[in-house]
Amino acid sequence: MGYLTRQYGLTIDNLLAADVILADGKFVTASADENADLFWAIRGGGGNFGIVTSFLFQAHPVSTICAGPMLWEFDQAAEIMKWYREFITQAPEEINGFFAFLTVPPGPPFPEHLHFKKMCGIVWSYNGGLLQANQILSPLRSFLPPAFEFFAPMPFPVLQGMFDGLYPPGLQWYWKADFVNKLGDEAIALHIKHGSQLPTLHSTMHLYPINGAAHKAGKDDTPWSYRNAVWSEVIVGVDPDPANKERITAWAKEYWEALHPYGAGGAYVNFMMEGEGEDRIRATYQDNFDKLVQLKAKYDPDNFFRVNQNIRPDANAKYAA
Repeated sequence: MGYLTRQYGLTIDNLLAADVILADGKFVTASADENADLFWAIRGGGGNFGIVTSFLFQAHPVSTICAGPMLWEFDQAAEIMKWYREFITQAPEEINGFFAFLTVPPGPPFPEHLHFKKMCGIVWSYNGGLLQANQILSPLRSFLPPAFEFFAPMPFPVLQGMFDGLYPPGLQWYWKADFVNKLGDEAIALHIKHGSQLPTLHSTMHLYPINGAAHKAGKDDTPWSYRNAVWSEVIVGVDPDPANKERITAWAKEYWEALHPYGAGGAYVNFMMEGEGEDRIRATYQDNFDKLVQLKAKYDPDNFFRVNQNIRPDANAKYAA
């Protein structure tokens, strides 16, 4: 998932081939023409099937984009979320924006009077010119002018690295996630309740849109089957101090438990923690889980690749018992 998902699909949708080292040490190529079943499995099945040493991707023309964050006062969060849920399902595929709850970092480009303030925001990306971008976003600026915005033309890599300085290596992270089909008023109220309690400067909640071009593939075309989902929700408790482990973990768990009944069932595997359980992994792959188990038994019968959201080669035996 990324800033171009609505226009060009998911990373797995743009994978053409991969070189893979299997559990038995064999070196193979996986593509639509070679080892097609393995190629299907690695496009969403996680690190369960081998070690990928190289990728071949379909490229797309992207250079200068228009991008950056807009922030609003927290008491405007319900209005922004209701506007956003309608906009992002109908917007041109060239524009992407993820919604966030955040604590404003104490540094540029954010003005000093907003530092350490809890706010809501949308981080935009438009693959096109500034005039067209402003035309698309003008209704939002008229509806609720942001308290701060940093939206400008920039090379695409600038956006990709825009927030790297806020999250240096070594932070403590606790992740919880769900796919989301609908963002109803009750769910929005719960988001605001828990989002207002961000426990640390780095803790946050993001709603990443996964509609647009991501919906063009069928639910069986790749292991990832939530092709009707609109968002990937992630709740992360983050802090540099290990002493705050329980604080950030408890907040993320309570937030997720409140919103999970409004989710679609599964979650992006890279946003899931250890110990979520096989039922959770099965829910993430839905009807494609059984096929993944069969391919796991073929390519990794001893479950050598197991330090992941694990698909066991004998998982179906458990459920058949």
